Amino acid sequence: MTSTYFMIKPEAVQKQLFGEILSMVARNRFRVDHLEMRKLTQETAKEFYAEHKERSFFGELVSYMTSGPVVAIKLSGEDAQPRLRQLVGATNPADATPGTVRYMYGKSLQENAVHASDSPESAARELKIIFGE
Repeated sequence: MTSTYFMIKPEAVQKQLFGEILSMVARNRFRVDHLEMRKLTQETAKEFYAEHKERSFFGELVSYMTSGPVVAIKLSGEDAQPRLRQLVGATNPADATPGTVRYMYGKSLQENAVHASDSPESAARELKIIFGE
């Protein structure tokens, strides 16, 4: 069994979609090991998205991710990270497969409802930043 990081983004939390999204995750045989609703600080958001710090959208991304609470979740299960990425769908909701989280709840490239770690290494790094693990 492996672990991964999953986050429900501010616009989905604000729209009260987190229950529906978590239900999709549970139906797909993931176990919730840690769940917390919190507002990311500027410092945490900058560290979390450090790989994008040289990109033109970095400031806007940090501002968006600190605009309201997120639901931060540590999930586990067989092949958790790749299975979660499949369930979440393409980053751009317009390209997401029907039935995926982003197809159903995403609005734009930035407001795409959720974040899911893109590799086991990213999951370990993100879990450490968010939960200190």
